Amino acid sequence: MKFSEQWLRSWVNPQVSRDELVARLSMVGLEVDAVTPVAGMFSGVVVGQVLSVEQHPDADKLRVCQVSNGVEAFQVVCGAPNVRAGLKIPFAMIGAVLPGDFKIKKAKLRGIESNGMLCSETELQVGNDDSGLMELLDDASVGRDLRDYLGLDDATIEIGLTPNRGDCLSLKGLAREVGAIYDVAVNVPSVPAVAESHEQRLSIEVAAPQACPRYLGRVIRNIDCSRPTPLWMVERLRRSDVRSIDAVVDITNYVMLELGQPLHAFDLKQINGGVRVRMADEGEKLVLLDGQEVTLRADTLVIADHQRALAIAGVMGGEHSGVAAQTRDIFLESAFFDTIALAGKARSYGLHTDASHRYERGVDPQLARIAMERATALLLEIVGGEAGPITEVVSEVDLPKIAPITLRAERISQMLGLQLEPTQVVRLLTSLGLSVTDDGIGRWQIGVPSHRFDISLEVDLIEELGRLYGYDRLPVRYPQARLAPEAKAEARAELPLLRRLLVARGYQEAITYSFIDPKLFELFAPGVTPLQLANPISADMAVMRVSLWPGLIKALQHNLNRQQSRVRLFEAGLRFVGQLDGLKQECMLAGVVSGSRLPEGWANERELVDFYDAKADVEALLAYAGDGGSYRFVVAEHSALHPGQTARIERDGRLVGYIGRLHPELAGNLGIDQPVYLFELLVSEIVEGRLPQFSELSRFPEVRRDIALLVDRDVAAEAVTQCIREAAGEYLVHLKLFDVYQGKGIDPSSKSVAVGLTWQHPSRTLNDEEVGAAMQSILTSLEERFNATLRK
Repeated sequence: MKFSEQWLRSWVNPQVSRDELVARLSMVGLEVDAVTPVAGMFSGVVVGQVLSVEQHPDADKLRVCQVSNGVEAFQVVCGAPNVRAGLKIPFAMIGAVLPGDFKIKKAKLRGIESNGMLCSETELQVGNDDSGLMELLDDASVGRDLRDYLGLDDATIEIGLTPNRGDCLSLKGLAREVGAIYDVAVNVPSVPAVAESHEQRLSIEVAAPQACPRYLGRVIRNIDCSRPTPLWMVERLRRSDVRSIDAVVDITNYVMLELGQPLHAFDLKQINGGVRVRMADEGEKLVLLDGQEVTLRADTLVIADHQRALAIAGVMGGEHSGVAAQTRDIFLESAFFDTIALAGKARSYGLHTDASHRYERGVDPQLARIAMERATALLLEIVGGEAGPITEVVSEVDLPKIAPITLRAERISQMLGLQLEPTQVVRLLTSLGLSVTDDGIGRWQIGVPSHRFDISLEVDLIEELGRLYGYDRLPVRYPQARLAPEAKAEARAELPLLRRLLVARGYQEAITYSFIDPKLFELFAPGVTPLQLANPISADMAVMRVSLWPGLIKALQHNLNRQQSRVRLFEAGLRFVGQLDGLKQECMLAGVVSGSRLPEGWANERELVDFYDAKADVEALLAYAGDGGSYRFVVAEHSALHPGQTARIERDGRLVGYIGRLHPELAGNLGIDQPVYLFELLVSEIVEGRLPQFSELSRFPEVRRDIALLVDRDVAAEAVTQCIREAAGEYLVHLKLFDVYQGKGIDPSSKSVAVGLTWQHPSRTLNDEEVGAAMQSILTSLEERFNATLRK
């Protein structure tokens, strides 16, 4: 919302500076985005009149003019195409200073003396038209200082209003706020009813009362559209960033800015039969005022006659029914349209108008008749004419209603932290137009006016009190509460701790979208039916993910495409399994590793990461809660992972996640030409652990035995070590797998597995017979289960 400071002060004029006014408006929630002078800094420019124009003898594009300042005439050379005798223009006399500190002096142009300068809008920085001289109205007083004549010692103030403050999209609403802030009177212009000059009416039918609960219309005959818009109105419109078009349109725009009620004028001759407010027919065509043809939808409210649509209600009128230079009779419309019915309609047709901006935020439902009378009075004053009676169709049932609200003194004190005097509460609220009834026991019954549709709860009233009292004046108090510390589960590794662990191991956290490309979904989860989005942002964000891997792989690709070949990323987020009737949302922790094992450096070898690098990071995560021994890595298959380098992670038989190398075929489809390793874990399965328990250290010596076993190459080393633990007896304290060998000297179908075994008794020294018995038990069990033999 842009407005002129002078215009605002004609309504309400607190004795404060512009800077203080701007600061106070921002403090009450009407944030001022910009304050801009309405004209550049200049002096010595008066209203001049061109007396005569002659061709320059030596230049085709220059004219020699005689210009009067009301006292004497001056010869001025001018090149503007619109210069002509009788024209009144800004005249910068000798000694004038124009914006940019440009001083006017005597000069010669192609040998002809020039005593001053005739100015355009851009040269004075009062507009954007640089096509010729700035033309002033015929009633301009010659010789009068231009700044005084146009009231240029003014500023345009731009306010960024929040959507709930539609009541401030007018001078009336802003003046009401300023009056309440400074407790000064607001000079509301009186709007008496216009006397009717004829009885002509136009029939009005409202077929959609829920969308249009109130509609008013009036026929005004015999207007003169050739009459110009008064300078004061043109300037106020310009300073509100509204372009002057013609007197009728300017008046409707002016009343909208002044009171907040959008209006529209139709050419009466173009209306067939009468006015119908209805929903559009599907596919109905309408050419708008801007020349754009739109195809209407059935959910769009339109103003129509008995044959066709005339306008999109609350948005823009149609071209064929608009007021033109030859228009003699008009039908003036003033209506209240429901906010929900119009929400988003303008944007859906690629439009945004001042009217739609206001209707979407809410217009006072009681304002339509006042605005109609105000606009009629201005029309009769400026373009003449004869006003007929107002025809009104209203559906009281569908008009918005706001119930009275109970305001409690103790609630005010609780929320604002201070005690307001009852008289102060009454004054602040009544200054906003609210009615206040005091029940005498610290409670008030508040009647909310129709223009404050954003107030419906007690807290809304308290917010108004806080605004007007001053947020900067509210007392500062530290919150007081009894806070009992919560017991922390020591055997639980919360997700933030796991994040920090991965960061410490060289990873960086990524955050990717939960919705992904259906094609990428199919690559990672072939055969799985994805959960489709009803209204996706784009075609490549149309389904919900069942794994975090697709997003991490896209992040990996982004890095690889920018020559960042060493990548370690992780993400914690939800995956979405199933459809809406049985949807599971599970928190997952996933990672991707690719590139060199160590950062580039003179002391580091350039080896690529392998499966065991990723496995070491996963084992660190699993062990963080203190129960790493309860997890098993089991050879498995996964559609997105390498057939020979994939493991499923289990805990007590439950699936925890997967780890493996990205499938080569999938990597090729994605354009990735280096090994990539992935892991994904179910967070709920890895955060729960166990507390460590102390056991007394033995003072007796350890006994170690190393054995090398020949087993079938398909036997997992974990199965071998598990068998050893079961057969080694209770005094086995350490088991270390230190070598796996296949090659020369070993049957191709076998492999050598070497382990180190350590026994220790808590209260005595073990003898050779006990250790030998344990070794024999181990070898027997291995032979029976795996047909294992000692390697010679």
